[in-house]
Amino acid sequence: MRLPETIEIDDPPTFDMGDRVRILKLIRNDGTFPGKEVGAPLAQKGDIGYVVGIGTYLQRAYIYSVHFLESNYVVGCLGRELELTEDRPPLIPQDDDT
Repeated sequence: MRLPETIEIDDPPTFDMGDRVRILKLIRNDGTFPGKEVGAPLAQKGDIGYVVGIGTYLQRAYIYSVHFLESNYVVGCLGRELELTEDRPPLIPQDDDT
C-alpha cells in the first residue's frame, strides 16, 4: 500500500460513521482479513457499504472500516478507495426561519 506524501490525519476524516459509500476498486485480502486466503477478493469495484469505524494507519492516513452488506464483510479501506453515494443530511436539523 503506497500512501500519499501528505499526512491525512492532520485534517478531519473525509467520511463519517454511517456514511453510505461505494468502493472504487477491487479490494483483495492483504493478509489482515481472517479466514480468507491472501489475495482473495473482499470487495468488488462498485460494491456499496456503510462506514462503521474510523482508525488510522501509520499515523498518516485514515482507514475506514466499511461493512458491505451483501458479503457481510467489514473491510478496511483508504479514503481514496471510496466515494460517498448520497448527500449527507445536517447533523443538527436547521430551521429555515432563522
